[in-house]
Amino acid sequence: MNVYLEGLGLGFSLIAAIGAQNAFVLRQGIKKEHAFAIAAICSIIDAALILAGAAGLGSIIASVPILLKVVTFFGATFVGWYGLQAFIRAFGSNSIMTENDGRKIPLKEAVTTILMLSLLNPHVYLDTVLLLGGVSSRYPMPTRLLFAAGASTASISWFFGLSFGAGFLAPLFSKKITWKIFDIAIGLIMAAIAYQLVLFGLRGA
Repeated sequence: MNVYLEGLGLGFSLIAAIGAQNAFVLRQGIKKEHAFAIAAICSIIDAALILAGAAGLGSIIASVPILLKVVTFFGATFVGWYGLQAFIRAFGSNSIMTENDGRKIPLKEAVTTILMLSLLNPHVYLDTVLLLGGVSSRYPMPTRLLFAAGASTASISWFFGLSFGAGFLAPLFSKKITWKIFDIAIGLIMAAIAYQLVLFGLRGA
């Protein structure tokens, strides 16, 4: 149980930060669009990578740094593009989104976006495969799987909590100015993340 709780605590500490993935989950949760599908995809990806890290995938990735570098630059490009879209929504005259105003993205587009935000983000691999995988390696099998189960539980609880909890903010986001402020904040965060990813890649990933 102590090993499980350690994985749970470390998992929460790593995932509870505003990033590209969480920003999209929050936005779609507020709009109440495809909330379950998005939360489920994020949870499955995280759980799979955590288990892969516990099984030893982290050491394989660490031995081929070019893979992490490629993912880093692809991720920087996509996160930068996502941030640009947020600025366009914020400052565009016809692009402010409210619950009953603006384009509702189809499920296919939502799934594609969350897959790219998740799989093209090197921090996902650093946190789940390398960091959590490295910490879990202190334990022998099958105890290591308890640590991975705890970390996976943290991810599942976080994504579903964020996705459906965001719906309570819907009344606040019924005003266009709230969406404008939100999208400006997201754009700035995405720009900072893209910049950090570029620096990370240039340093050799």
